[in-house]
Amino acid sequence: MPRPRRDSEILPAKERLENAFWELLSEREYRKITVTDIVRTADVNRNSFYYHFAGLPELADSAILHAVENTPLPSAPNANFNPDNEWRKHVTALLREPEQRQRLDRLALLAGPHSSPELVESLQDFGRLTLISVLGLDADHLDLKTDLMLDFTVGGMLAVLRRWPKLHEQLPMDTVFNEDLAVLATGMFMSMSKTDMLGYWKRIFSSGFVPGQASHDDQAPQSAAQ
Repeated sequence: MPRPRRDSEILPAKERLENAFWELLSEREYRKITVTDIVRTADVNRNSFYYHFAGLPELADSAILHAVENTPLPSAPNANFNPDNEWRKHVTALLREPEQRQRLDRLALLAGPHSSPELVESLQDFGRLTLISVLGLDADHLDLKTDLMLDFTVGGMLAVLRRWPKLHEQLPMDTVFNEDLAVLATGMFMSMSKTDMLGYWKRIFSSGFVPGQASHDDQAPQSAAQ
């Protein structure tokens, strides 16, 4: 099967198949989607589909994995950064970039009424693996605290995605950038990482960080989510 030229305006078949999966999932329940639906929507033949995927579940896993992997997460934190500023930078980039907004919308489909237990499980598994990779953890040697916090964090992300279709239309930006939320998110992230938490919390509560005192350059515009 010939590969598309890099300068072609036509997307590679594999990417078109994944896009077709998301498009159809937005229209109907996963259990009602067929390979025939996928190839028609992607405008490829069945041989092309089976060249890339053994079946619909494998296509779904590939699409979910790419969506999760390409959604930016904060870098593994250290004891010297300002959680308020870093949280603003991360969330602003996430909400302002059209590609990232599309990924959030797609991931939200996995928590919506058209999803299935299998899709939710894939999202949870890939979410855990991504966090483990970003934090530099050893998946085979997680202590109980970190293991539970990973499940807690992924479960929280799933809960937000479930509410995302309505949430993103009415969520006040001052709520998103609230310093309490910034410290909470950063603290959870650091608790799962290999970072020494003692120095971080001493700085937070003693001298280094004053909630709400982000620099002018780090202030996100109120239209970030528009």
